[in-house]
Amino acid sequence: MFDRRLLQNIDYWFLFLVGAITALGLGALYAATGDPGTPLPITFRHQLWWVGLGLGAMVLVAPLNYNKLRVWAYVLYAACLVLLVLVLLVGHTGLGAQRWVNIGPFRLQPSEISKLAVILALARFLAAGRFRGSLGLREIIGPCLLLALPLALILQQPDLGTSLMFLFIGGAMVFCAGLQLWLIASVFPITVFLAPILWHGLADYQRRRILAFLKPELDPFGSGYHVIQSKIAIGSGGLWGKGLFQGTQSELRFLPEQHTDFIFSVIAEQFGMAGCLLFLVLFTLLILRGLEIAYETDDTFGALVVVGVTTMIAFYVLVNVGMTTGLLPVVGVPLPFVSYGGSAMLTMWIGVGLILNVRMRKFLFQAKQVS
Repeated sequence: MFDRRLLQNIDYWFLFLVGAITALGLGALYAATGDPGTPLPITFRHQLWWVGLGLGAMVLVAPLNYNKLRVWAYVLYAACLVLLVLVLLVGHTGLGAQRWVNIGPFRLQPSEISKLAVILALARFLAAGRFRGSLGLREIIGPCLLLALPLALILQQPDLGTSLMFLFIGGAMVFCAGLQLWLIASVFPITVFLAPILWHGLADYQRRRILAFLKPELDPFGSGYHVIQSKIAIGSGGLWGKGLFQGTQSELRFLPEQHTDFIFSVIAEQFGMAGCLLFLVLFTLLILRGLEIAYETDDTFGALVVVGVTTMIAFYVLVNVGMTTGLLPVVGVPLPFVSYGGSAMLTMWIGVGLILNVRMRKFLFQAKQVS
């Protein structure tokens, strides 16, 4: 039965930040896809639908007892592995990658939903209590295996951005669970050692993207085109931007994937540095509040779930802004709550529901202890 006391413990500040980013994101999407005096573009209408679906999912997830998710964590993890296998067998191919499965009228990207399943599975494993806050080499074998299975399947799609996100999320959760310092110090030399192997394991287009990141001018009409056009759009926006529907790169469609991966460039061109700073400030406050909720949570499983979801949001923002500004290679990562995409939007709102869930249950548990 639903406990009405949960409503008294909703983190309205966190919810406001997510709502503000989503609302501004809809404005940015309209700026990227719409035209003055014409009906709302179909991408905008679809995004409204996905935002509504995400809100509904959040409302369903937030009041649940998240300890039940702890029980079902491995089952959800296994179900997502099955979906990832189905992608490779019968998945839909688009833009050279096979990442989607058709479920009725919807097209789902299982790698997005799998992030939440991996977060829950890792949180359950790390919160088991047998590590006593000190994870050595033997103790991280389990988390590494939990990450390796979906990672291997996603690399076959191929999807380098999502693969890196799994590593980032897993690393943050293991670190917060109590990773020993010598293992943290060994990450850099191991990465340097494995770099040549990883380089040869990349697909040709992924290697071209990295080379284009280092010097886009080597292939200005091919692999370097995205970065060059993005930099032009960002630089031309100036402090206050050119105004709604006034950007040359976005309105004349020089900027590729401007409603998905490169929507931050549209924001910079049409709304300037001021618009970019507004988004970045809101994202920073959201991430800091998420980490604060994790720090305040006494239950290890709940705290690690919040860390995982918050890390996911932080990775999205860091990589998307980095690749659009030319500071990181282009890996196809959307801007959370802003870029067009149903699976990513749904995943983000479910993640918000999980964070609100942990926070509400914390205060409910405290109230029961007092009584």
